[in-house]
Amino acid sequence: MPETATPSGAGTSQEADIMSALGTRSIVLVGMMGAGKSTIGRRLSARLHLPFLDADTEIEAAAGMSIPDIFETHGEPHFRDGEARVIARLLDSGPAVIATGGGAFMREETRNRIRDKAVSIWLKADADIIMKRVKRRADRPLLQTADPAATVGRLIEEREPVYRHADLTIWSRDVPHEKIVDECLDALHVRLCGDGTRQAPNALSATP
Repeated sequence: MPETATPSGAGTSQEADIMSALGTRSIVLVGMMGAGKSTIGRRLSARLHLPFLDADTEIEAAAGMSIPDIFETHGEPHFRDGEARVIARLLDSGPAVIATGGGAFMREETRNRIRDKAVSIWLKADADIIMKRVKRRADRPLLQTADPAATVGRLIEEREPVYRHADLTIWSRDVPHEKIVDECLDALHVRLCGDGTRQAPNALSATP
């Protein structure tokens, strides 16, 4: 089920401008596991007073089993098919902030849907940051390997050329979460409202 932020009052002018320009579209966060998509997504949704939807949580609810169990029982292709269906449904459910799994954006069908119905933000994180954040968790099926660090490096190499197709790119790093959220909002304002006066220093160029 979506997590809906409780409005604490009128949003800032920047946030109101973003919401007006966003219309019926959603904001979709993409990137590697451990990049902070869920953490930043929840805070971003609160700032914009939008529902927050975690695609992985929605997949588990639809399947009635955990993602590791889906991988073990049915395999990755089955999981990816279900993931694409769930994300399509979330995109049709109205404006929201949606956090996607690390492999979701690799599917062309899903990328096209996100392009048509959302503004996408790639939270870009380097391998050291990712490993620091995921090494204590045992629920990452793709990291159940003899050398998780090498697996992360391989996934980054495979996925980053595709992640670059996102509308916006923000560096995810070890700073307060609200700083990353502020940079997301600044970049969204530039993208949607054409105001280049507040470009965040760690917001990379949007994909043409």
